[in-house]
This record gives sequence, C-alpha cells and structure tokens, in this order.
Amino acid sequence: MIKVGCCGFQGKKQDYFKKFEVVEIQQTFYKLPKIETAKKWREEAPPNFEYTMKAWQLITHKATSPTYRKAGIKIEEDKKDKYGFFQPTQEVFEAWESCKEFAKELNATIIIFQCPAAFKENEENINNIKQFFSSIEKDFIYAWEPRGDWKKETIMEICQEFDIIHCVDPFKNESYYGMPKYYRLHGITGYNYDYSMDELKKLYEICKLNENVYCMFNNTKMLKNALEFKKIIEKF
Repeated sequence: MIKVGCCGFQGKKQDYFKKFEVVEIQQTFYKLPKIETAKKWREEAPPNFEYTMKAWQLITHKATSPTYRKAGIKIEEDKKDKYGFFQPTQEVFEAWESCKEFAKELNATIIIFQCPAAFKENEENINNIKQFFSSIEKDFIYAWEPRGDWKKETIMEICQEFDIIHCVDPFKNESYYGMPKYYRLHGITGYNYDYSMDELKKLYEICKLNENVYCMFNNTKMLKNALEFKKIIEKF
C-alpha cells in the first residue's frame, strides 16, 4: 500500500480531500494553531482521511533558528538556550504537551520530528533524543528525519530502541529502520523542483520494496507531482 499526499493542503481543502487520502500538516512546525482548528480540520475531513503532522520546532530547533522569526515566535533572552535539540528542559516538554494535545484532537497518526543540520551526531544530542523519547508516551507513530552526518549505526540504535521510523527523502538517503516507510520528497536539487516521469517511476520502484509506504511531496510542484505519481501507481 502506497499512500500519496502533500506536505500541506494544496488548493481548497474539499478539492484536496477528493484527490488524496493523507496530508502532512506543516503549520504545527512553525506555530501551533488553536486547538479548535484541529477539531475543525478533523470534522471537515472524510471518514477515511488521514492526518500526519510535523512536531513543533520548539522541540527540535534552537531559538536562534530563522524559522522562529518566520513564525513570529519571540523567546525571552534568558530562555533562548532552553528550547530545541530535544533538551530535557521544562520548556521542551511543555512544547511537546501542547503538540501532543493538538495531534490528539486532530486524530493524527504520525508525528514527524524534522531536525536541522545543526543537530549533529554527538554525545549530548544522542543523550537528549534518547531521554526525550524515553520520557513521552507512545501515543502516535513517531518518525525522525535527521539531517547532517549521522552514522547508520547510531540512527538504527535510536530508532530500534524507541521504535521510531527513520524518515528520509528516498532519492537522497536509505531508510534504515521502521515501518511504515515515511518518505518526504524535497526535490532532487531543492524545493523549487518538478520531478520527471522517469524519476517518479524510479520512486515507484523504491516504494515497491516495502509493503506500506507514505510518499509525501514537499516541493514547489508537489500537487502536480503527487497526482502524476498516483497515476503511475494506478497504472502498474
């Protein structure tokens, strides 16, 4: 089973619902919407429609990240070092509780923890991520998308210990652990990208290697490419 969707609604929601069976919510990374919004989105969707969502950046990204400014989040100067990188701080766990509350109201199935390249493999970061996932309940399927040079052995150790999906762009990395596979298509040369039909056929061959796969497009032509990919799946 290959589920195809976009990272964020493309076009009108009602039109999107007719074309796809899953969407990955992006707003939850930048700034959590009101809890009433989660309830509204859930009630708007058809019965079998699925939501996945990105974890709030206060958990994964430092307060110095430009994504905080983009979201209009202002952190007090004396607390800036208490956010991000899965640190075992009250601030990070409070952010998680808010994120979890939204996900439950949305009835999200998978939460994706996308990390910045600055979250590198070192003893402190490894200890932080392990402590974080050992401290939270397994209320959802968790997927981790590391950036930068993380060794295969380290990724597998963390994912196996906490039953986390290793989330990747399949054109750039191999997913080392977890089912279902969760692929995020960021564009081969970057966000401003349009996948060719040959590339989408190659993606299909990658997906066929596993029984259960999510393919979430996250590029400028995501709607076009996701629809083209669905046609390839239907054809074969």
